[in-house]
Amino acid sequence: MEDIRSLEDLLDLQAVDSEIDRLVEQRGSLPILEDYRTAHQASQRLTSEISERSGRLKEIDLAEDKAEGEMRLDEEKLEREERRLYAGGLSARETEHLRNEVNMLRERTSAREDEALGLIDQRDALQVEIEELQAHQRAAAELEERLESDIQREWSRIDEQVSRLREKRNGIAPLVEPDLLELYEAIRPTKEGVAAVPLVDGVCGGCHLTLSAAERLQALKASPPRCVHCRRILASR
Repeated sequence: MEDIRSLEDLLDLQAVDSEIDRLVEQRGSLPILEDYRTAHQASQRLTSEISERSGRLKEIDLAEDKAEGEMRLDEEKLEREERRLYAGGLSARETEHLRNEVNMLRERTSAREDEALGLIDQRDALQVEIEELQAHQRAAAELEERLESDIQREWSRIDEQVSRLREKRNGIAPLVEPDLLELYEAIRPTKEGVAAVPLVDGVCGGCHLTLSAAERLQALKASPPRCVHCRRILASR
């Protein structure tokens, strides 16, 4: 009778362990986890894009400052050369040379101005793009935070259930004979967590194969009884 009672207690233990395993699996495969990963990846991607464009914006600002600085130098030189040209007193050769220099400076100043204006347009467009990305990133970060909160809440609910089941397990395990419990713990990892099953009408509750009369006799003679096919521990019910 003690052997039968111990096997029945083992089935109760298996039921609790199977429920714990199910909850642990559920904890790691919540559908919302995929939503969270998607939101997290979107937030990271947007952060990276903002960083990349901010770097480009800084380069444009430096190029704009350089272009404007060079344009001011050219404008100052142009003003000086124009004063010299209009003051007169130069030879024809010097006048021609200075006139060419003035024309060159005017063209270069105009080109510098066009360059600076083009950089300003690029900066303004890039700034608008960054602001749009920042708005999307904030939305993605808010979604990520909300999903994380939902996940933590769901995990807490599952963890509470697991905690209660483990307390229940601690009350059942001492009822099982130590040698039987040791065998059960050794088999579980190799049988997808199911080491003890009922034998109902000659059908193994683990592999679901029907044991012949001879196989059933052979299984039940073993101590503990074990399925001849899947080698799980059997308890008649």
